[in-house]
Amino acid sequence: MGFSRAPKTKNSFFCNVVCVGIVAAVALLLYLRPLTIHHEEEKFIIRSLEDSPVVKILSSAISAEPRNRDCTFFNCFDVYKCDHSQHKLKIYIYPIYKYEDHNGIPTSVPISRQFREILDTIYRSKYYVSDPKQACLFVPSLDLLNQNNIRLKETSQVLATLPYWNEGINHLLFNILPGSVPDYNPVLEVDSQKAMIAGGGFSTWTYRKTHDISIPVFSLIDNPFDLESCRQGSRHHLLTSAQINIHFEYRHEIEDLAEEHPELLVLNRCSENENSQNSTLRCKGGDTYVYPEILQDSTFCLILRGARLGQTALAEALKAGCIPVVLGNGYIMPFAEVIDWKRASITVFEENFSSDLIHVLKSISDERISEMRHQACFIWEKYFSSMEKITNTVLEILNSRIFPPIAKSYEDWNNPPSKKFGASTPLFLPTIAPKSQGFTAVILTYDRLESLFQVITKVVQAPSLAKVLVVWNNQVKLPPAASIWPKINKPLKVVQTKENKLSNRFYPYDEIETEAVLAIDDDIVMLTADELEFGYEVWREFPDRIVGFPSRVHVFDNSTKKWKYQSEWTNEISMVLTGAAFYHKYYSYLYTNSMPGDIKQWVDDHMNCEDIAMNFLVANVTGKAPIKVTPRKKFKCPECTNVEMLSADVIHMAERSECVNRFAQSYGLMTLKTVEFRADPVLYKDNFPEKLKRFNNIGSL
Repeated sequence: MGFSRAPKTKNSFFCNVVCVGIVAAVALLLYLRPLTIHHEEEKFIIRSLEDSPVVKILSSAISAEPRNRDCTFFNCFDVYKCDHSQHKLKIYIYPIYKYEDHNGIPTSVPISRQFREILDTIYRSKYYVSDPKQACLFVPSLDLLNQNNIRLKETSQVLATLPYWNEGINHLLFNILPGSVPDYNPVLEVDSQKAMIAGGGFSTWTYRKTHDISIPVFSLIDNPFDLESCRQGSRHHLLTSAQINIHFEYRHEIEDLAEEHPELLVLNRCSENENSQNSTLRCKGGDTYVYPEILQDSTFCLILRGARLGQTALAEALKAGCIPVVLGNGYIMPFAEVIDWKRASITVFEENFSSDLIHVLKSISDERISEMRHQACFIWEKYFSSMEKITNTVLEILNSRIFPPIAKSYEDWNNPPSKKFGASTPLFLPTIAPKSQGFTAVILTYDRLESLFQVITKVVQAPSLAKVLVVWNNQVKLPPAASIWPKINKPLKVVQTKENKLSNRFYPYDEIETEAVLAIDDDIVMLTADELEFGYEVWREFPDRIVGFPSRVHVFDNSTKKWKYQSEWTNEISMVLTGAAFYHKYYSYLYTNSMPGDIKQWVDDHMNCEDIAMNFLVANVTGKAPIKVTPRKKFKCPECTNVEMLSADVIHMAERSECVNRFAQSYGLMTLKTVEFRADPVLYKDNFPEKLKRFNNIGSL
């Protein structure tokens, strides 16, 4: 085995036995050079293959072992290479080299745009490391996405000579189009030994469970059409077959089926475009259809095997919100390890589809179709829509395998952010929460001791208070000494946070031992004990809601086509601000661990809108609006009417409106519910003696 830099002359490469070892050492140093990536237009670009150093392969001196078919995660992956102290996968990318055989003929193909995106995604991910000694996983910088473009023998030899190859253990190869004529084997035919393959066409015969990863067959050509209206309602066609590369026997069978069932639309390549492989037109008789558009107008899309088992038609159907009907015996669906495909597709055995297919599809209810369509759109957007998302999904699956304690749950993988639990509580609580527990007051503060102490003395007067938890959000200054704090008859606990984040107020602290949490700001000094106690009583009847005092509403601005945050005093409310509100501690867990998108990060970065985020979260989970209690509306600085305050308020309202729009985008819809409802104590305004009323000290407007 030996390597050397290719000479600049055109003379044939020659090296005797003595110099082979020297050349190998030089080549090893070349391999250890870091991957060169430079920044251009805010995107990392990997240098071209043409600019890379050349490495020659002595094909006669290199042998490669075939793919180990018996590999699993437990016998072909060395988990001890991974650093378990950080619970994070670490990936090293081999440097990019231009390989030539002993005759000077290139063995490596130019790097495709799709493979560049894969390498770029790994490089920018939290998993990338530049030091191979720290790495748990190795990714060769060889473009193997399309097997038709590679020389199998020479590529196998290149893999075998990688300095950390070690029979392919802890190596990952990416492939989308496996096999070649005439057999089209559903797995990459490179001698990969024990390496994992993220492949786009696995069958049950070639897929090594817990070792390989099935990925989507992502189109290697640009699709100029934007498939919109993924979730649109009624569609004209029940089932459409629009593939043009299926076997003639399959085509005859589905055309015969279409004659019996007009609900099935069978399309083929148009005769005038017979020689065009990339045509977006489909024809049936004299009618012409545009391929992406006909998918949008179809409820179900037939996905049949072509020459290869995996088809781009699956991803294209998902993108159009067309529920895939997959007829491919033994096909391993993309990311089947984590995605529940029963929620977004129909699978029918190939031998039975002509007799069962239409009957099965007609028996599916409209409600079920709507759910499956939404799930299909979610899968497309979350896992299929770009090579970046495909790559990130592969990395997350591997990270979950290696570090099971932090692995994503079934719900994390399969529930869209807009997934609702209906109009019932997700908390499995009794109709009325027990009063015996009481509530924990969680007060977020930074350094306002005077008002903080006033709040504590006010809150402690509520009979149902069980504990006061002060979240000290100042990392520079220690909390005051115990002797300075107010003397109260209830437990008081102070927790100092590690970072100044608004989300700290919603952390599920171990000190919270009650189900009810009162989130209250350190300057809300106007609430009375009766108001707090009444708010807690209302929460006991509605423990799955946010119940509190300051309310707000969101409205749609027709001029800007955006949502607007409003604080005007109206009869309608859609938010109760958590500056003074009760909620179930379960929502602290959801806020901390299951907040969709980058909402939590946005809140912490901008130091704003954590209360709006919590309202979005609870409304999304329950499908219900919050509850405002008591008529009190004024909470902060009612006398502040100067120009500076008005200007600051305008900016504040604009920021809050931006939050509402951003959060709605993250959830995929507006989750907030608007109601005209307020809870007041019984006999509150009735002309009865005070001693007959339970809550006398309720504040006015």
